[in-house]
Amino acid sequence: MKTSTIILSLLILSVLCVGSMFAQATATQNLNLAVNAIYKISTSGNPGALTITTGTAGTDALTSVSDASTTYSITQNFANTVKITANLDAALPAGYTLQVNLASGKGTSAGTVDISNATAASALSVVTAIAKGADAGKAITYTFGASAAAGTLTSTAKVVTLTLTN
Repeated sequence: MKTSTIILSLLILSVLCVGSMFAQATATQNLNLAVNAIYKISTSGNPGALTITTGTAGTDALTSVSDASTTYSITQNFANTVKITANLDAALPAGYTLQVNLASGKGTSAGTVDISNATAASALSVVTAIAKGADAGKAITYTFGASAAAGTLTSTAKVVTLTLTN
């Protein structure tokens, strides 16, 4: 009898435990999800000084100098029609040229583009048809040129603005 009582007690206890294991309580929440258009562009820093120091005798075009020490990265989720434009804070004086070339894995590079006279009002496309996604560590190459007829140019700071836009 004692054994039957113990077995019966264990059986009742196990039914109570199993029953409570299957008991549930739930709650629900409604969420609103959205992703806004994202345009992000950054550069790895500033290029070194571009100083022309030589030329060829009898030639007006002095020997141009280049810098390819910086890169840019982008992220965009808007469309496959975005582009990068480039412009200077102010045009260069006549006889001096500044060209830029941006490599691209997500779009079409315009190659080497003369931005000497490109200001905010006349920014030039340097990469077009950029697909959605990210592109990181792409090369930026600047080339600075001058004619002997333009004369000397004291160290002049210029700001190049790269804009990711549609």
